[in-house]
Parts: sequence; C-alpha cells; structure tokens
Amino acid sequence: MRKDYSLEKRKYIIGGFITLIVIIYIIRLFNLQVIDNNLKEIADSNAFLRRTIYPARGLIYDRNGELIVFNQPAYDVMIIPRDVAEFDTLEFCKTLNISIDQFHKYWSEMKDKRKNPGYSSYTPQKLISHLSQEDYGRLQEKLYLFPGFFIQKRTIRQYNYLAAANVLGNIREVSTKDIENDGYYRSGDYTGDLGVEKSYEKHLRGEKGVEILMKDSRGRIKGRFDEGRHDKSPISGRNLTLSIDIKLQEYGEKLMQGKKGAIVAIEPSTGEILALVSSPSYDPSLLIGKERGKNYRALVNDTERRPLFDRALQATYPPGSTFKPSQALIFLQEKIVTTGTAYPCYGGYINRGLKVGCHGHASPITVKPALETSCNAYFCWGFKNMIDKRGTTPNSQLTKWKDYLVEMGYGYRLGVDLPSESRGFIPNAEFYSKSYRGANWSGNTIISVSIGQGEILATPIQIANLSATIANRGYFYTPHVVKAIQDTILPKEFLTKRAPHIDKKYYDIVAEGMRMAVTGGTCRAANIPGLEVCGKTGTAQNPHGKDHSAFMGFAPMSNPRIAICVYVENAGFGATFGVPIGTLMMEMYLKGEISAEHKAMEDRMINSKTFVYHGDKK
Repeated sequence: MRKDYSLEKRKYIIGGFITLIVIIYIIRLFNLQVIDNNLKEIADSNAFLRRTIYPARGLIYDRNGELIVFNQPAYDVMIIPRDVAEFDTLEFCKTLNISIDQFHKYWSEMKDKRKNPGYSSYTPQKLISHLSQEDYGRLQEKLYLFPGFFIQKRTIRQYNYLAAANVLGNIREVSTKDIENDGYYRSGDYTGDLGVEKSYEKHLRGEKGVEILMKDSRGRIKGRFDEGRHDKSPISGRNLTLSIDIKLQEYGEKLMQGKKGAIVAIEPSTGEILALVSSPSYDPSLLIGKERGKNYRALVNDTERRPLFDRALQATYPPGSTFKPSQALIFLQEKIVTTGTAYPCYGGYINRGLKVGCHGHASPITVKPALETSCNAYFCWGFKNMIDKRGTTPNSQLTKWKDYLVEMGYGYRLGVDLPSESRGFIPNAEFYSKSYRGANWSGNTIISVSIGQGEILATPIQIANLSATIANRGYFYTPHVVKAIQDTILPKEFLTKRAPHIDKKYYDIVAEGMRMAVTGGTCRAANIPGLEVCGKTGTAQNPHGKDHSAFMGFAPMSNPRIAICVYVENAGFGATFGVPIGTLMMEMYLKGEISAEHKAMEDRMINSKTFVYHGDKK
C-alpha cells in the first residue's frame, strides 16, 4: 500500500502549531508572573502599602571641616489614585492655600504619562511637592478627611554659605532618561544636577528604605505588616569633604564681583583645588524649593551673564603670555636654547617681513630675563628655530611640540571631578595642512601660537595646572575638588603623579625666571614680603573687544602651598587685574589676612567693574 506523505506532513504541521501555542502561553505566563509587575502591584495594593523611606543625603564640608551643605525636611503630598474616595476639594485647597485651578493642574500632570512615566493607579504617586512646615502641619491634622492621601517625608538641601554654586551644583527631580538609565530611581525621586551633587551622586544619595503597611478592605491603614520584619531601613548617603577652602572661595567671589572670568587655586603637592571661582555666579539657594523651576529658567535665560556657565572649567581663552613658561620648558628640553642662548628684540620679533611687537627692555635677551620681562621676540625665535630645525620637517616638529603640551595638561580634559570640563585647543600639523590647503607652512607662518595667541585655547584650570606643575618642579596630580569620601577612598587617578618628559633642572630655571618677574619684572605688584611669589602675567589679545587680563603664579618658591590662575575678561593688561587679584588670593590663603600695604589694592579690586550688567537697569 502506498504511503500517504501529505498526511505525514500534516501531522508534523499540526504538532508544530500546537508546540508553538504552548511556547507562547509559557512565555506569556512567565512575563505576567516574573517580568511584568503590574498584576503583582494590583494584588499587593489591595492588601499592602509599600511606603518608600528616603535616606538623608550626604553632607558636604570644606577642607577645614566647615559645614557647607546640609539637609532640611521637606514634605510631598502622595496619593494612591484607586484608593482616593470622594473628598471635599475646596477644603483640601483651603488647607494648602492653593486655588482650584492649581489643584486640577497638579492632578492632570500627575496622570500625564509623558510627564509622569511611572504613573499607575495602584502605586503611590506624587501630587504636590515641597510643602512648607505650616502646610504640612495643617494637612497632617486633616489627613483623615482625604482617603487615599498620605504625606511622604524627604529632605532638600540647605546652604550655610552663598558661595561655590558652580562647585556644589544642586538637586532636581529625575527625568524619564534618568529612570531609564538607573533602576534606583522612580518617578518623583531627586538626583544631583551640576557640580559635585552630580559627579558624586551615587555616594551622596544613599539607599532607600521601605515600610510595608497593611490595609483593610476599605483601604484604611491597619498597621505594619508582620510587625515590620520585612521593612528595610534607609542607609544615609556618604558625606563629602571638599578640598575647597570656603572662606577663600568667598573671598575670590568677592574680588570678582562686577567682572567676568575665573580664579583657580590649587595645592600643588596634592592637586586639591582650594578655590574654583566663576564669575558671574548665582546664589545656590535659588535652586531649592517650590521656586526652583522658575529660578532655573531665569538663570538659563540670562544670556548676558550666563551664571550657569562655569568659566573656570568650561571657558576657553587664548592664554597669552601665561603660555610662555611652557614654551621655555620645551625649548630647553629640546636643546633649542640653553640658559646662555640670547635672541634679539628691537621692538619685537622681525623676520622676513613679519613683525610681532614687544615692549622696551634690554636686548639681546636670554631665557630667565625673557620670562621676567615677558619678551615676545624671545619665544617667537625659539619656536621658529624648533619648528624649522634643520634636518626635520615642520610636521614632525609641531607634533613633538604638541605632545609636550598634552603631557602638561593642554589640549585635552584634565579629568577634574566635575561635569562639563572643556578640553581647550592645541593645533596639530594636520590642522595647519588643512588650513593652508596643502601649501607649505613653517614656524614663521604660525608664529603667534608661541606666545599663546592664534589658535591656542586653554581653560583657567589648565593654566593653573601648569603653574602647579612648575611649582612641583615637574609633576602634577589631576586637579580635584573632593578631598575625602566617607568610608571609601578617592579614585586612584587623583592620587597618581603625572609627569611630562621634561627634566627637573629646566623647571628650576623657569621658576627662577618667574621669581624674577615678581622681584623686578611684569609682576612686581605680586611681591609679598616673606612669601617668595613666582608669577607670570598675560595680556591676551581679544578679537571681539578689549584684551583679557591674566596671571599665573605660585608661592612660596620653595615648598609651594598654592598655585593660581586668574583670568578677567576684557580687563586690559595682566598687571591691571590679574596680578592684583592673584596676589590678594595668595596672601589671604597663606597669611589669613590682607596686609595694610595691600588694603588699597583690595578696595580697588572689590569696587572695580569690568562688566556692566544691563539687567540692573531694568
């Protein structure tokens, strides 16, 4: 008898179809029982209320133990929508001193899954945040009138000092993206935003606790489930000790009032940042409480002052003559110059029809006096002789030149423990080959970069870091604003030396030249008796207006305790604002007070304005 192959095939098809249906059912059951929590939430919500207990956020101290940021209680009105029975809306609004329109706005925003992606009628939802103590007290007394409502306690930040806003950052309500990226968060939670609040969020936030309460058939709370055996206590966030000296930070912000720019002060031996001033700044307490959203929008929309823009880390400027110490180090290491090499300066650098101006001083000049007098011609000649060195090519020499600068911390982010650090810009050979469309270029073509102009861009923290490297005679630690984390250690990158491939003896030479700049050169105003200050001025040309005033330095010359950069936009010569502000900051930190002979300088810096805010006239 012939075998019916069509029947045989049909058997396999039917068997396969049945198997597929079984697999689909298994997957669906697994999804419902294991993956999808909705049914579990619905079942649990009938009998239990899982109430989140938020941990206290870690406190923030300065390097001297001064408490800067602490917590204060805040209260949110929470509801479980399915448990809400009829209630007197007018009485509720009267209790919290809000209008009916406000109430309906809160209610619609809570139920809007675009604004509240975690919405479920079976789980606790935030209706109103940041109740005042008075509102909390009134609502607590009447809470029995509003079934399905309860009060969630949490903490918000408070500040002992109205300074260092750019360092501290703030906290904000989590976004949909935050929730997607980190399973810790739920709708209505808060997270760090900007500053150390963002960088150290996982240390500061702690771990949430939970309290499981039993409900009766009418949704009323009947007590703790199983006498609290399944509750979980919250774990407070870790405290941070900043490297910032809050008194020095306050003083720096006072000196920078009415100015645009930045101050960065570093302890060279550790890389700890002593002050990180960005001006104009803002009061950090603006970004707490009910008015946070409104105040934040106002800060964002202030395009004239840009207070949220951290100029110490994010602004990129031509470093001007503060760049010259780096050039001296490179030329010495590459044997382009020695301490006895002299270059002419008769009013500037003059070569093949090109002239870069300079001011009056002795000529010819060697490396230490060139740093003392900030001679443009010396550094132009040194750069030209390096890039156009016989037997090499400009491409290879510029690559070597850039590699040294990258090792010094220029051209890339240093890795500071704050968000949004900029990298600055150091051009490479490829950049110039593209710029000149394949045409030949030489040291003379790009000579302006030798004096920190042209395409060179640096951040104030990179300039301060160079100062710290010279102070240490050849190494630096990655600058950082956190000195210690409770019950843990700092990341190893903040404890590891980074050393450019330049011999220590050349740093000694550059430090001596910077000392000469203070004792008899362009930084004479920085000569503080007994402190042996080393410094370098910078007057950076600005194509958009008045020149920028800059200063970098460190003190004392031996065993340095502070390295600094001051950068004031549109303020003219480096000696006009950069040097005085840097001098006052170093004296305040090292001596704890300003000497009588510098009081007039202090008054002049505090009361001078280089930037007029037109909003003051509105």
